[in-house]
Amino acid sequence: MKTETKSIIKGGIFGGVVYAGIMAGFNYTDGQDFRIWRFIFNALFFGICMGFITRNSLKKQAEKKNKNSIKTTK
Repeated sequence: MKTETKSIIKGGIFGGVVYAGIMAGFNYTDGQDFRIWRFIFNALFFGICMGFITRNSLKKQAEKKNKNSIKTTK
């Protein structure tokens, strides 16, 4: 597996779990019970969004790096 793919997966999982944990904490402080399905939904939804954001960020960094390397070789 490429390092880019690993970064995307790690970023998505970490971001999703942290976000879902924070949201579960807010729900708990509001007096609501912990609901596993809401936690899973929050983790998946936000994790997928973070995965796409990480992918786009890595793609732009690679394009910028390639563009700079082409300019310096000329």
